[in-house]
Amino acid sequence: MSIEEMAEGARSRGYEYFAITDHSRRVTVAGGLDVKEVRKQIEHIQSLNEKYDDLTLLKGIEVDILEDGTLDLPDEILKELDLCVCAVHYNFNLTRKKQTERILRAMDNRYFTILAHPTGRIIGERDPYDLDMEKVLEAAREHRSYIELNAHPKRLDIADYHCKQAKDMGVKVAISSDSHTTGHLNNMKYGIGQARRGWLEKDDVLNTLPVDDLVKVLKKKR
Repeated sequence: MSIEEMAEGARSRGYEYFAITDHSRRVTVAGGLDVKEVRKQIEHIQSLNEKYDDLTLLKGIEVDILEDGTLDLPDEILKELDLCVCAVHYNFNLTRKKQTERILRAMDNRYFTILAHPTGRIIGERDPYDLDMEKVLEAAREHRSYIELNAHPKRLDIADYHCKQAKDMGVKVAISSDSHTTGHLNNMKYGIGQARRGWLEKDDVLNTLPVDDLVKVLKKKR
């Protein structure tokens, strides 16, 4: 769906802000964006923000973590965004050590904001990849990064026990609907249920912050 359609879906649900995070160029099957296309989208989102007085659209990207731990797009474009959701989308069968190191190297990037669907599981279809979650959470805390709780009912990633682990280690969780259509916005209820099972409360969740506070927090990361 178009950005305008997704924005209207968010507005109709009373959202104060909504992050646009299309895939980066490597995910060709999802029409991933290259540098030129990201810049064009940034301009489009800025024009929409001038139009809306009740919704702030955040400029983001879901950028691939490559096998060597670098990100799929250069820093020169990532720095123009409000947030970068970073994800592993291939090479799921690396060893625990290599997969963990891959993600830790990615977290060294100053523009790394949120680790998307951290274990890569798809319920009933794909097992989680092997990962040292404690080391990942330690790095997130050190770099002031965040962990996604993907609310899509086939993901629910991170699991409830990882929610509790993040809380205990002082790492905030971002609950995401993983929406590709306005109907997917209803996934949030599943994410909230998962967060509650993991003992998360309002102060443990990044996107319970008011928009002005959220923007300040995201800028501090950089």
